[in-house]
Amino acid sequence: AAWREQRYHEQEEHVAFRNLLEAPQADAQTIMDNRFPVPRYIVCDQHKSEARFLMAKLNPSVTHNSEGGAGAQVFTDDVSLRVFMEHLMKLAVQS
Repeated sequence: AAWREQRYHEQEEHVAFRNLLEAPQADAQTIMDNRFPVPRYIVCDQHKSEARFLMAKLNPSVTHNSEGGAGAQVFTDDVSLRVFMEHLMKLAVQS
């Protein structure tokens, strides 16, 4: 985000903004400390490479092969559950 690149959150006059940004990260860390296996925590900005990774993990069924899907096209190596199940059924029938 532009504000992160300009480092607004590190300036003394924006202490409230810094606290607002740190609160969800502290909550997430508390939740992750109690989980096993520890989930992956990704900080990402819109339209950056990490955002593409996050969207691919959240909804791998919307890809460049989707026909007019309701969402952003995401290029991913992951396959949707539907594609996986179709492939699994095809292998089961061949046996």
